[in-house]
Amino acid sequence: MNGQVDQPEEGIDEQSLTEDASTAEKDGADEGDQSSEALSDLEKAQAAADENWDRYLRTAAELENVRKRATRDVENAHRFALERFSRELLAVRDSLEMGLAAEGASVESLLEGSEATLKILSGTMQQFGIEVLDPAGEPFDPEFHEAISMQPSDDVEPGSVVIVVQKGYSLNGRLLRPAMVVVASD
Repeated sequence: MNGQVDQPEEGIDEQSLTEDASTAEKDGADEGDQSSEALSDLEKAQAAADENWDRYLRTAAELENVRKRATRDVENAHRFALERFSRELLAVRDSLEMGLAAEGASVESLLEGSEATLKILSGTMQQFGIEVLDPAGEPFDPEFHEAISMQPSDDVEPGSVVIVVQKGYSLNGRLLRPAMVVVASD
C-alpha cells in the first residue's frame, strides 16, 4: 500500500486469466447442469417413492379385505356346517310325526312305521359318515368300548364283548360315543 498499483506476477498473462474465467463459468454452468440433473433425479425418486407407497397402501387394503372375507367365510362355515345334515334329519322327524298322528293305528303298522323311520335315520347317518359301533362278540377295545361290567361266559372268549348295552358311534373314524358293553371274564 505504498500508492502503487500491484503488478501482476510474472508468468501470468491475460490469456491464462481469460481461460481461467471461462473455465470458472463452465464449471458454474456444469454445477447448474448437475444441480438441475440432481433435482430431476430427486423428482424421479420421489415419484417412484410415491408410486411404491400407493402400491403398499393398496396391497395392505387388499390384504385386510382378504382377511375379513376369510374370517366371514369361516364364521359362515361354522354357522351352517350342519345345514345339509339338518335337512336330511327333517325326513326322519316327518316320519316320526306321521306315526304319532295316526289315530287308531294298529301296533303292527306303528312298528312298521318305526322300522321305516329307523331305516331313513340309518341311511342319513351313513351318508354323513356316522358309523354304528355294535361290537357284540368282538374283542374288547378300550378306544371304542366302555366296559360297564364283566361276567363269565361260555359263548365268547374272555376279554370279548358279551352284551352291548348301548351302541357306540363314530364320525369318519373319530369316536363320537363309545359303545357301553359287558365284557366276558375268565
